[in-house]
Formats: sequence, structure tokens, C-alpha cells
Amino acid sequence: MDQQPKRRRRRKRRRRSILWDRIRSLGSTVGLLLTTLFELIGYGLDLIAAQISTRSMRKQPTRRRKRRRRIRWERVFVLGMALLLLFFGLFQLIGYGMDFAASRRNTQELRNLYQSAPTDEPEAPEMPEALTETLLMFEDAPTAVPMAEMPEETPLPTEAPDAAAKMQTPAPTKTPVPRLPGTGYPGNPNRKISSRFRTLRKENRDIMGWLNIHRMLDEPVVQRDNVFYLDHDALRESNTNGALFLDSGISLKNRPYTYVIYGHNMKTGAMFGCLRNYENIDFYRNYPFITFDTMYETGRYAVFAVGNIATEEQYRDYLDLYALRSTSIPERKAGIDSLIAISMHTCTIDVQPDDQLLILVTCVENDDYRRVVAARRVRNGEMESDLKAMAVRSRKR
Repeated sequence: MDQQPKRRRRRKRRRRSILWDRIRSLGSTVGLLLTTLFELIGYGLDLIAAQISTRSMRKQPTRRRKRRRRIRWERVFVLGMALLLLFFGLFQLIGYGMDFAASRRNTQELRNLYQSAPTDEPEAPEMPEALTETLLMFEDAPTAVPMAEMPEETPLPTEAPDAAAKMQTPAPTKTPVPRLPGTGYPGNPNRKISSRFRTLRKENRDIMGWLNIHRMLDEPVVQRDNVFYLDHDALRESNTNGALFLDSGISLKNRPYTYVIYGHNMKTGAMFGCLRNYENIDFYRNYPFITFDTMYETGRYAVFAVGNIATEEQYRDYLDLYALRSTSIPERKAGIDSLIAISMHTCTIDVQPDDQLLILVTCVENDDYRRVVAARRVRNGEMESDLKAMAVRSRKR
């Protein structure tokens, strides 16, 4: 397929996007200038009205006529301000509409490339044996460290009991924190990029994954920093809808135990605006699965928690998302338990610290909170029908 015409069209769209940004910026500047001008006119009218009022104290017969004139000018000023605000709001709405249309168009272009490319992703094998042994050691670990046996010693003189006690008491030993071992990508140890993503990364090198939620979301996922894609789409064009992006602190050199993906909560339902549907228990029961493929592997995930978490420690629903990225088994287990406790639905899907997690995060009306949808990877040999049966048994809290 000849890519030249598509690239030319894309360049034209980018030039139009840049032109539209400049027009919108110019419109905002003109709006501010007009607002300032109207304010100056208002101050001038108030000054004139004050002078007229002072003169009316001297000339009583003309008082009624000048008061009416002042009221007419105030009405003109209020009408002008209302028209200005109406024009500014309409201009903003047109801008949001054009951004939404551009975002849909660019996503559809990438979707066509993604779906038309051949698939060559390997199957995910079972969990490494070393990881299983580590988890079993953590589960069977005793609650206290046994004291080391000391050989019998010759009794010391009674005049030095403190010295004898020091010699008989062993030094405390620090218990190492059990951690998850670093692992490569199963079936893809050399991190070979799949053919689908090789095609996509020709359009944008930041594309690293693709997220799909049944009939609701089908978007590329990028990774750069946690700022750029707040107002740029997946083709790096300026857009208020932004793009879905993976947390910049997550390295893909090894297989991550947790993926954290951010996106805007758009009122149109675009990006992560659709996550509000998971608050509906019927929607969750019907669609508990999320597909997230990266350039190194494919993945199917089952949702186990949906809720709003606080970002400040003073709130009761506070949850540190970075704890879920830790390789410390106790820390991950505490984070998973907190997610399940905060969730607005009960769920019996089993989640262990060694499970690969997918955390979708978006904003809500309260700036101190975030909406979170948490899922864990479907394990090798696990039946999706069994997981869905567990989701169907969930209840609204």
C-alpha cells in the first residue's frame, strides 16, 4: 500500500490543526481585549453618570432625563457583555467539536493499520518455577524468626550477670522482604516487536500498546512523559482530548507486574470518559474483561475492583498507586486488599501479588480523587467463563 498519499493528507491535517490553534488563540486574545475594552467603557460610563448626578443636584428639572440616559447606557453595556460571553462560549464549543472529530479520525486511521497488520504474537506460557517457589515461601513463612540455638557455656561468676546476659543473647537478624523476581516476556525473551506495532510505530514511535473494552473503547496507548499527551493525540497532534498513556515510570525492558494507564474523563465518553459505565453493576457483570496488547505480548484481563480513590493521605479512601508497582510482595498484597476494600462492587475473583495488574486511572469532579478500574491478567489455563460467573455473582455495595 502506498503510504505517500496518507502522509500528505496527515501533513495537511497537521497544518490545519496548527492554523486552528492559532485562530483559537487569536480569538481568545481578542475576547480578552474586548472584555477589557467593555470594562473601560463601563468605568467611563460610571464616571459620566457620577458627573451627571452631581450636576443634577444643581439643576433639578433635568434630573429625570439624565437618569434615563444613564440606564440606557448600562443596558447597552450588559447586552454587549452577554453577547461577548455567548460568542466566546460558542467559539470554545466549536473548538471542542473539531478536536473530538480530529481525535476520532486519527484513531480510526491507526485502528485500520492495527487491524490490517498480520498477527504474530506468541502464547503466554505458565508462570516461571522460580516465581512459584518465591510465593510459596512467602505464604508458608512463620510469623516470627526462630532464635538460633546457642551452645552450652560455662557459668560465669555471679558478680558479672550483665556480661553473661549479653553473651547469651544472640544479635537480632533482619528478615529480608520477599520480592517478586524480575522476569522477561514469556515466549518473547528477546523483546521482538510484533508486526502490528512495527506498523503503528512508523506513525509514532511512542505507541506501545492497544487497549480494547467491548464496544466502548478501542484506542492506542502511548508512553513518553506524563504531560505531553494530556493535550496531544496518538499522532502527536494538538488535541484537548489527549491520548491514553502509560505511566512514564514503568519500564518495558522487563515484563512489568503492573501497567498504570491514564486518560481524560471526557464528557463525550471519549478516552476514559467511558469508565463511568463500570459503576453500573449490570455493565460490569456483562463486560468484565479488558484486552490490552503491548508490542511484546498480548493480554486479557478480568476486572476485580472499581472505585474512586483519594490522592491525599488525610482521606479515608487514600491509596498509593505506586505501591501496586512495587515488587515487594507484602506491599503489593496490601495495595490489592485496599483496592478490593474501596471497590463499589463485591467480587470473588482471586487476585495474588504475582498476578499482572492493569490499572486504568482518570479524573473525577473532585480534584482530590481519581476513578480507578483495576483488572488482573487471565492466568494460563484459566477459563474466562469461570471468571465471568464470579463477576455475575458480584453485588453493589
